[in-house]
Amino acid sequence: MSTLVRTNSFALKRLLLSSTLRRPFASKASPSAAADKVVNCEVDDDEVPTSGISRPLSEILKEINKKVPESLIKGRTEANGFIARYIPWHIVNRIMNLHAPEWSGEVRSITHSPDGKSVSVVYRVTIYGTDAEIYRESTGTAKVDEPGFGDPVQKAEAMAFRRACARFGLGLHLYHEDMC
Repeated sequence: MSTLVRTNSFALKRLLLSSTLRRPFASKASPSAAADKVVNCEVDDDEVPTSGISRPLSEILKEINKKVPESLIKGRTEANGFIARYIPWHIVNRIMNLHAPEWSGEVRSITHSPDGKSVSVVYRVTIYGTDAEIYRESTGTAKVDEPGFGDPVQKAEAMAFRRACARFGLGLHLYHEDMC
């Protein structure tokens, strides 16, 4: 029973995210075939309509693994003079929304160091495909006295989020570009 409810609630989520419902000002002259199926027919529990948003995980991961355009990459000079290249968290978020619109993320833990000088965050990203769901976790750490925008927990969370997405392949080329 719980599997059936999960399937139906997942289908409902996809239906609510469909472009015809999400964009109230879009032209309604030609409704999509998926919307017609939902409105005009009865659906039994074995045959749940999809909105066209979801795809198999292999397709989602293929898109996420593509090289990120240079214009979206930022650089930060580290204390040792090394320039660290990264994709800002809000850009990673948009890329995930574009290629894996049914992803979710959550902070799993926040740990302050015993000396109070840093904070670490564990973040989990889950991608839902039509055939399965998978997740990746990673950590991010920020110093408490580090200058810049945002508090240390925000910085550590953004770092952990980016790294968890890199475990799916998003922006992974930045970690090994010196080898190319």
